[in-house]
Amino acid sequence: MWENIKEFASEFFVTGDPLIYGADVSIALTIIAVVSALTYFKKWTWLWKDWLTTVDHKKIGIMYVIASLLMLFRGGVDALLMRTQLAIPDSEFLSPEHYNQIFTTHGVIMILFMAMPLMFGLFNLVIPLQIGARDVAFPFLNSLSFWLFFFGAMLFNMSFVIGGSPDAGWLAYPPLSGAAHSPGVGQDFYIWGIQISGIGSLMTGINFIVTILKMRAPGMKLMKMPMFSWSVLSSCLTIILAFPILTVTLALLFIDRYFGAHFFTLDGGGNPMMYINLIWMWGHPEVYIVVLPAFGIFSEIVATFSKKRLFGYKSMVFALMSISFFSFFTWAHHFFTMGSGADVNAFFALTTMLIAIPTGVKVFNWLFTMFRGQISFQTPMLWTIGFIPCFVVGGMTGVLLSVAPADFQFHNSYFLIAHFHQVLIGGVAFGYFAGLYYWWPKVFGFKLNEKIGKWAFWTWNIGFYVCFMPQYVLGLMGMTRRVSSYGWDRGWWELNLVSTVGGFLMGIGFLFQVWQILHSIKFMERDTTGDPWNGRTLEWSIPSPAPVYNFATIPHVDEKDPLWEEKLRLAQGHAPKPVPPLEPIHMPKNSGIPFVMSFCWFVAGFGLVFDWLWIAIPGLIGVAACMLAHSFNYKTDYYIPVDEIKRTEAAARGVF
Repeated sequence: MWENIKEFASEFFVTGDPLIYGADVSIALTIIAVVSALTYFKKWTWLWKDWLTTVDHKKIGIMYVIASLLMLFRGGVDALLMRTQLAIPDSEFLSPEHYNQIFTTHGVIMILFMAMPLMFGLFNLVIPLQIGARDVAFPFLNSLSFWLFFFGAMLFNMSFVIGGSPDAGWLAYPPLSGAAHSPGVGQDFYIWGIQISGIGSLMTGINFIVTILKMRAPGMKLMKMPMFSWSVLSSCLTIILAFPILTVTLALLFIDRYFGAHFFTLDGGGNPMMYINLIWMWGHPEVYIVVLPAFGIFSEIVATFSKKRLFGYKSMVFALMSISFFSFFTWAHHFFTMGSGADVNAFFALTTMLIAIPTGVKVFNWLFTMFRGQISFQTPMLWTIGFIPCFVVGGMTGVLLSVAPADFQFHNSYFLIAHFHQVLIGGVAFGYFAGLYYWWPKVFGFKLNEKIGKWAFWTWNIGFYVCFMPQYVLGLMGMTRRVSSYGWDRGWWELNLVSTVGGFLMGIGFLFQVWQILHSIKFMERDTTGDPWNGRTLEWSIPSPAPVYNFATIPHVDEKDPLWEEKLRLAQGHAPKPVPPLEPIHMPKNSGIPFVMSFCWFVAGFGLVFDWLWIAIPGLIGVAACMLAHSFNYKTDYYIPVDEIKRTEAAARGVF
């Protein structure tokens, strides 16, 4: 029996690599520390009542942000491990198998488990406040969306120490991802981790479309909405059209692996190129899904810190919606080399060039907004200004890649790697960092330290250019993607070493951000005004942090920048607008069902990964039981009385 246990453990747990053993120890110590702290300070009840069961969009947003920053750390460590391996030729720091696992998990984590939740976190923290709503349209669904993402991410990350990570690339192209070439469970972790979290992403898209279209404050017509709200609407419309494609594609891959079907198996009558078409029909819109909200963030920040109304509001709206539409007609530029023919290649080359036009329009909008403005160079504005040249370079190299004959040379090279990171880091990461800095005082009630923030900004930016500019040259020199080692005779090592130094500088920039948060918590600069940046939109009209009900009375909106226009009215000597009398506020009750249901999905996914139906079936039964229980739950809301509202408002505004 003991021998059987040892044999099972050796197959179940990942062994043989010191890095894995180090991860095992760190995971165990972290779990022990968290459990001990919660027990010592008697916080288990607080954790359950205030966080695990919450349906408050602000708390859900905070949990999204925390989870995404943890995933940024994990994905960043993966990146540094790869750069360490590539710093010098003939390195043996990582084995080829381990390297393949790391670049696969790095891509998945950074796109799906870092960028997406950070985006959803900002949706939750800002959108209801910005449109004058008390919550999202479906609070229960919002909580379920988060916990599905969380447990999907945990299932995927578990593969690092249990079973083995996927190693077929972040998009899992067949035949590498098929059962013949990936016989282990790593690829099944990939499928079910993404499937479970993807269901949550689709729910979030539906939720925020309904929230924006149906819950805006009275008077806020669509063409009076803040630009961030427009960017979220365009992103969510893209989500609900793109993510079902991902769901179906991964389901077909699972059927291939689990039941021995041949959708993507060439010698079985299938076609692996069908998978590549399907995955990029989701994959390229996904790039715009994560970058569109960043465009909205930059629009809000530029207007606020230039003290001017955003230039070309209608053209910005048109640009956002155009990008959302055209993003579904560009996917084939990812594989011009597959031999579709000149006509197909020409069509997708033209659509790729066409989508660059509305993308470029926004840059000019931001520049004209700053022109002759009273610009204040606070940290959010620095990230915005840093984004512009970075994204211009990324956009120009993207147009270069859209030219099919040129792409035949650049394809599968480090030139493409540099372009992809130029757009995703320079556009998405810089944008979401800017948004976090901008809305941080609204969420937590204190500003982040500006001095440390500027150190983080410059370290990140310098490290970024040092890391990725050499990769353009390496691509032109013939260095291909996914190589774990190379010889001294290639002439690549100097540029790879420089690139690795840049990667570690970016890591130092992240450490500065962690220090900035910890320092600001200890020596916090309290925001007593609710409006630390002299903002223009509704979220800055309420106390910081926002009360559970957001607005004591729902505002009425007459202008595009309602708070700014009201400030101008008051400066001209006009009387404040009359405030309607307070009334009891209808709010949703907390619920533990989303947490339990998502955990059941996690159990079911884990069982399907290992083909253990004795675990998978009870997990699916648990999901059905949670759905049934919720359908009979009629006590889903409550009212906040007027006296409690008065006390909350008085305390929040410092009136006693």
